[in-house]
Amino acid sequence: MRQTKSSFRHESLQDGKSIQEFLKAITKGLAKGRLQFSDEDGELIMSPEGLLNMKLTATQDESRHTIDLRISWQVDDGELEKKSLTISN
Repeated sequence: MRQTKSSFRHESLQDGKSIQEFLKAITKGLAKGRLQFSDEDGELIMSPEGLLNMKLTATQDESRHTIDLRISWQVDDGELEKKSLTISN
């Protein structure tokens, strides 16, 4: 059975030390295989396992500097069809 889409979004101003603590919590959650995000607007629990895809982007312009870190993974839902691959030259 395919799971319905759920999402969690939180945006706030934080100092560098607070962000370090959030990143540590994410690191611990990845190690345990369980991430729980919550605030006054909602909650989302995720179970990362297996190989994870990581994408890191850093940009600078005159007044704004940004770091985007994206971690994603596929959940084996049993519905994926096994397909063979042939490569020829």
